[in-house]
Amino acid sequence: MSKKYFGTDGIRGKVNNGNINGEMFFKFGLAAGTYFKNLKKVKQTAIIAKDTRLSGYTLEPALVSGLTSAGMHVYTLGPLPTNGLAMLTKRMSANMGIMITASHNPYYDNGLKLFGPDGLKLSDKIEKKIERLIDSKIIKNLSKPESLGRVKRLEDANDRYIKILKNNFPKNFSLKGIKIAIDCANGAGYKSGPKLLRSLGAKVYQIGTSPNGLNINQNCGSTFPNHIKKLVKKNKVDLGISLDGDADRVILCNEKGKIIDGDQIIAMLASRWKRKGILKGGVVGTLMSNYGLQKFFNNQKIKFVRAQVGDRYVKEKMKNKNFNLGGEQSGHIILGKFATTGDGLLVALEILFSLRKGKKASEIFNNFKITPQILINVNVKDKNIINSKKCKIAIKKAEKIIKGHGRMLVRKSGTEPKIRIMGESENKNLLRKCIKIVKRTIN
Repeated sequence: MSKKYFGTDGIRGKVNNGNINGEMFFKFGLAAGTYFKNLKKVKQTAIIAKDTRLSGYTLEPALVSGLTSAGMHVYTLGPLPTNGLAMLTKRMSANMGIMITASHNPYYDNGLKLFGPDGLKLSDKIEKKIERLIDSKIIKNLSKPESLGRVKRLEDANDRYIKILKNNFPKNFSLKGIKIAIDCANGAGYKSGPKLLRSLGAKVYQIGTSPNGLNINQNCGSTFPNHIKKLVKKNKVDLGISLDGDADRVILCNEKGKIIDGDQIIAMLASRWKRKGILKGGVVGTLMSNYGLQKFFNNQKIKFVRAQVGDRYVKEKMKNKNFNLGGEQSGHIILGKFATTGDGLLVALEILFSLRKGKKASEIFNNFKITPQILINVNVKDKNIINSKKCKIAIKKAEKIIKGHGRMLVRKSGTEPKIRIMGESENKNLLRKCIKIVKRTIN
């Protein structure tokens, strides 16, 4: 049975439309609080963080009301990167952590990412159980007046998060003499990003650190890497770091102004970790990982497997395979040695740690030749159009044409009303032809 509210990465949608409103967030809080409270853990605690969207001020109180109505005590952390929430959920021995965010989406969207006491995103099985509680009668899950939860604001969440990140590296790790540009997308990392880098001694040039509630991801951050490129060139820095709205993904830029995507970052990290004896098992990518990355790992004799799109599925496969590195082309990268979910700042620190001996970013990246890839997103009213007879026939036709020369992937977006059509091939004319065959059945 498919899920009703949860997508590939939590719950997401347009604010005050569908499920993203105060009434539903009360229900989400009540249901999630009831589920985790019933696990009989002694300390009934939930912690909540958010990105910088204006709608957070509307949705957070409703969520808190639902949780406390279920009898959960709540700590609110304010703006904090998603992995900061995951880390603190585990560190504070909380029953659960909830991130109010729509990640890289525009300001008018919002949503939730839920984490269990182990700091991991919830499984499909648990999400379905929470969905059943959402649809149950509210009165059944309300606590008695004397059992209602209490609420407290935690003012030092970013400092705690920064301390955890720094503790993953030697005490003498310093960025003194290194110039870094960072674009925080006017999102959740706008405080912790620059503060972390400066605390390690780096000279920092920053943009995307003036959120106003409406400018998160607006022509900035990891989905608009040209801005970090310009900042790198203007200030002649050693590395550019571009985060998304909740700072769980990162795109980099080397000192020459060349953009480095998630696949190239993963290739570099896997090679380095293998040399150092840190790599465990192999690497997990996704259906979207470039074919060139797969060929690179084959040549390096590094095991490589693909998971469904979404860092939650990457983490699940990493756990099942006992691998400690995985991620996506978009910059969601999970360093299993240190974290349970994607963390743009943590990945950037791991890269900077390898640059500390005077190496250039341009020397350690671009380990493989990228197979030409075209990805288009088609806006649709109903994503189930992908299951229509006409569309299925077109997909099969395109796959037959490109077979032996590349690959095609057509899928629903898990978070937006879009169909994503991706193709890879050295033959660009063939690639465009196959994508056109599929696209015209969706438009």
